[in-house]
Amino acid sequence: MNEAELLFSEILKTDRLSLYLDKDRPLDKACCFKVSSVLRRRIKGEPIQYILGKTEFMGLEFRVAAQVLIPRPETEILVETAIRLSSVVRISSSVFRRPSSVLNILDLGTGSGCIAISLAKYLPGVKVDAIDISPEALEIAKQNALLNNVTVNFIHGDLFNFFSRPTSHVPRPTEKYDLIVSNPPYIPSDEIALLQPEIQYEPRISLDGGSRGLDFYYRLIYDAPAHLVQGGYLLLEIGFGQETAIKIILENSRKFEIIEAVRDYNGIDRVIVAQIIK
Repeated sequence: MNEAELLFSEILKTDRLSLYLDKDRPLDKACCFKVSSVLRRRIKGEPIQYILGKTEFMGLEFRVAAQVLIPRPETEILVETAIRLSSVVRISSSVFRRPSSVLNILDLGTGSGCIAISLAKYLPGVKVDAIDISPEALEIAKQNALLNNVTVNFIHGDLFNFFSRPTSHVPRPTEKYDLIVSNPPYIPSDEIALLQPEIQYEPRISLDGGSRGLDFYYRLIYDAPAHLVQGGYLLLEIGFGQETAIKIILENSRKFEIIEAVRDYNGIDRVIVAQIIK
């Protein structure tokens, strides 16, 4: 469905075909008011996902609101790459660490929970921890976990800082992970205001990656080794043109071997996969 069909079918609680078959059906005053209100919001630039209060990601439905970043199709590549690597990790875990088939995954900056929840949904037996600095985002993520009938351990914290200051009322996270995944803020601070109007509705904390868009990559790359098992992987979504800079950060850390850069549907490098040096 196109955007107009999506909006009207949701407002009128009908399907796409009925929109056209019943096109001459008059609308009552309350319905007209709702249509008008929604159209005004969209004309101002508010994303359709916030207007509808939901979106689709990895074939699953997620609740979204202004407190969380809207899941993008590009981020599905990060999830798909993690799923692909999981089979490799299951084999290596028996060599490096344990015979157990349970995989431990950490999602840093989980937002709506779309990455963590998708991994929990499509990887049976996986144990997923997910951290975010925003309590409001975590509440939405918890609702999304219930919506999709999966179990994820959601933790309030600032990236890896939680591990040095855990709180008693939160289930303790896993000490070491097979996979650490993250879609961190990566837009340079000065560029955010220049982006399309829809972006301005999203939480700046989920977008702003500092002056060069690299602030979070330094933190992730230098802190991750202490939380990865031998042979574990770090998977990072990256912005346009950032591949070289992030590879340099990985190389300078002397802790990772760069395995691959995965391109998105437009041929842009979107995910970097690095493995902890054995």
